[in-house]
Amino acid sequence: MMTQVGFLPDETSSFVGRRAELARLDTALATRRMTTLIGPGGVGKTRLAVRAARAAADRYPDGAWWADLSPLYDDALLLPTVSDAVGLADHTLRMPVEALCEWLSDKRLLLVLDSAEHLRGPCSHLLAELITTSPGLTVLVTSRQPLDTRGEHVVRIQPLPVDGAPDALRLFEDRLRAADPHADLEAPGDRAAAADICRRLEGIPLAIELAAAGIGRHTVAQLATRIGTRFDAPVDAEDLTASRLDLLADDSLWPRRHRTLRTTIGWSHELCTPLERLLWARLTVLRTDFDEATAREVCTGGPLTPDAVDRALQGLVAQSVVQWDGTRYRMLDTLREYGRMWLTELGEERAAADRHARSFLGLARRAHDGWTGPDQISWYHRISDTHLDLCAALDHLLAHDVTAAQEMAGLVGFFWACCGHLSEARGYAQRALGAGPVEGAHLTRLQWVLGVAALLQGDFATAEKYGALCTATALYDRDDDGMLGATYLSGLTQLMTGEPAAALEAAERVLRMTEPGRAEGEPGSSGEGMSGEPGASGDSEGSRPYGGSGEAGEPELSGEPGVPGESAHRLRCRLITVFALTALGRLTESLPAATALRRSCERGGEYWTRSYADYQLALIALLQGRPEDSAAHARDMLAGKHRLRDSFGIALGLDILAAAIAAQGAGAQAARVYGTGHAYWRMVGHPQRGTPELGAVRENCELQARAAVGDEAYQLAFERGQADNAEVGLAAALQSGLQP
Repeated sequence: MMTQVGFLPDETSSFVGRRAELARLDTALATRRMTTLIGPGGVGKTRLAVRAARAAADRYPDGAWWADLSPLYDDALLLPTVSDAVGLADHTLRMPVEALCEWLSDKRLLLVLDSAEHLRGPCSHLLAELITTSPGLTVLVTSRQPLDTRGEHVVRIQPLPVDGAPDALRLFEDRLRAADPHADLEAPGDRAAAADICRRLEGIPLAIELAAAGIGRHTVAQLATRIGTRFDAPVDAEDLTASRLDLLADDSLWPRRHRTLRTTIGWSHELCTPLERLLWARLTVLRTDFDEATAREVCTGGPLTPDAVDRALQGLVAQSVVQWDGTRYRMLDTLREYGRMWLTELGEERAAADRHARSFLGLARRAHDGWTGPDQISWYHRISDTHLDLCAALDHLLAHDVTAAQEMAGLVGFFWACCGHLSEARGYAQRALGAGPVEGAHLTRLQWVLGVAALLQGDFATAEKYGALCTATALYDRDDDGMLGATYLSGLTQLMTGEPAAALEAAERVLRMTEPGRAEGEPGSSGEGMSGEPGASGDSEGSRPYGGSGEAGEPELSGEPGVPGESAHRLRCRLITVFALTALGRLTESLPAATALRRSCERGGEYWTRSYADYQLALIALLQGRPEDSAAHARDMLAGKHRLRDSFGIALGLDILAAAIAAQGAGAQAARVYGTGHAYWRMVGHPQRGTPELGAVRENCELQARAAVGDEAYQLAFERGQADNAEVGLAAALQSGLQP
């Protein structure tokens, strides 16, 4: 069941102390609109914010949501990152800040922005707008400095106490046991030595964790001696290393002479082997969490062989430089900052960025090739989860390798369009087209991405323009996939603007032209015998709101068009024929066509087109007077779209499901599902979208539901669905069976 409201990071290690700070934060969150938790790097701001947000989450009906800003090197992706964090997948042409303000305007939620110090100005400006327009919004920020936003309440966090309080020593012991369950402080002198370490490190949690990780190479007593020797030694003000370490100081909060954390990180760095230090530096080019394969791709080179990367990575985990949560690796921003400094010192910034860009171009290629295979869902999620790295790679390639950038922008564009990053898809495609000459498949894909993004944003004129350009380019290049893609784009534009006959004629023609195995000049058979003469108006079923062909159910097909392993573009082009036949009222033809398409997708492990085939099967069943079958197909569609995180598709599916439930007489249940659908339409920023024939379906849904339960009960149920958290509402909608 999908019942999680909001998203907060998991706590993967024990939480120690901080009772007073948690109480202060709890009071601040209950009484203040905006609270900024400030303190130097490594003092534990993020962990405290997670714990405080989790404790307060139940007070916010719309949940507690987390945005990690540490990977952002500038403010270009600040708005998309915050929008993603609160579940907004805007599909409109509005300014992103306008869409975000409207999305949050009636919500009661907690938004946490973590590590905002390097974006203080942009964050302050954004939060001033959000707090003004969203009266139910509460904001918690972590930063090394205040944002200086009007109304900001500042809570300062200090290191753990080390005199007369056990918290720092307990943290040391907990981290010691996390690395080695058999470790303890029972040997004579160990507990006193550990307490001395904590005092030397002034209770700074990150410093204590790094020190505890060094026990594997020293005893507690040896570690205390080494740290004492290092900290007692005078610091040469002219020493280059000390000067570089000053980058980790925050002069506005702590005096410049306070070098504890900087010195501890430097000491931890010295404990690393040369290859571990090199890997530490090279890993800092990654913006998001990563796996071993990505670390090898991005960091291999010179003395770091792939095997050496694996060994060095485990060494960094053992020393708490890199964290491992059981599936992914990540580096704390303070340690990343230190490693980035050494990457610059080594003169490897450009080489690291080149490797990073090559790696994520390779990811885009593999994801594109795997779109119609059994791993489609995992590829889709990888593209979504590595969004910041893909953007960084594209920025680098646009500056240094335009041809590669043009290829990459075309490859990831459809993924981004599906998961709501329409502005990025359109923006990077435009930048790639304007960066230099481009031709062939790269040009076709870029034109296609621009057209699809424009179409999903409701910009039909631009979609029509790029559909025509894409068609011309593909014809010139004799590119079958390009032709299929262009026909999908143009056909979908025609469907959305009420021209299903033109969409059907073009799709059938191009499917015949590009049929696999067809000899030059040989007429194809794909689609023939399935939809009659091109452009025919079809039978009269379409004139009835819920049709009714007299069929008891779906046909058993002895054969079906389509070839196993069809390309994504061919499957999508077949989808256009199904949509068009349904729009024309030719349900006896669209039903077998949709069923055959779904089976083709199922054989290949393709979910995106398959879920829209389910959507068409739901619509067809509804129009034929089979609401039970319609509801089952709609739930199949919704399950697929949820796996793909496709908010636009979920919104469409909820409308059809509500209509199917209403047709069965369950008015209150239909109203609630319909209200949840409206919540998803708000999420994508559009009033109910879709092909024109859906207008009658939605109208009948509301009329039937109101007739079943009365206007007052309908309105209460609808408002409940609209007010539900979207995930909670979707989970309720997916429960099969009618409810009173």
